[in-house]
Amino acid sequence: MTIILRTKILNISKLSTRTVLRSVAFAVALASAGPAVLAQTAMAASTDSSAAMGAQTADLFVKGITADLINTVRGDKAIQSGDLRKAIAVIEAKVLPYVNFQRMTASAVGRNWRQATPEQQKRLQDEFRTLLTYTYAGAVAQIKDQVVEFKPVRSRPEDTEVIVRSLVRGKGDPVQIDYRVEKAGDGWKIYDVNVLGAWLVETYRSSFAQEVTASGVDGLIAKLAERNKQLAAKKPAG
Repeated sequence: MTIILRTKILNISKLSTRTVLRSVAFAVALASAGPAVLAQTAMAASTDSSAAMGAQTADLFVKGITADLINTVRGDKAIQSGDLRKAIAVIEAKVLPYVNFQRMTASAVGRNWRQATPEQQKRLQDEFRTLLTYTYAGAVAQIKDQVVEFKPVRSRPEDTEVIVRSLVRGKGDPVQIDYRVEKAGDGWKIYDVNVLGAWLVETYRSSFAQEVTASGVDGLIAKLAERNKQLAAKKPAG
């Protein structure tokens, strides 16, 4: 499957095309369900999401998000036409509530997270969340007829952290996408995604470390904020 990213993700290091692909893969994975997956999760997608997710295993949790998102995007002509504003609204409603951004941001910032003040940590989390929201939204319009196959989950009922593995088939070579999910109360949350053998958090960790070394935690916050402003300026007028 070929993904065309129309905006740069973060201008703080020289990111290769493959690195950009890794960074957008989370959205594509969530949005790439085939008919079999939709059939398996139709009941979960048609009921209240939070209640349905709470009773599910980790793999059904991911499948449920997939079905809900794919139904919404495929039925929205504005998103299919590239309306970024509508795509962002869908991402905020259908995906972000099920992501642990605090853990994801802390892992991406690495050891520098512990050196940041609580205020800096909050700003880092907010800016990283915004960055990933634009990234996901940019890929949503590319949802077409991709099919995702979920592999059997190897876990025990008492496990609180599980890896859900999948394979996305479309035009071109199949793309392996895996999710790290954690138990969160009665439900689950995603805290990392792997595509083509690289975890999203690790991809950002290198870039973030370089920026902190060069200009400190505030410098990283400023770079993220600057990039988000550039992405916001490209939003279609609503």
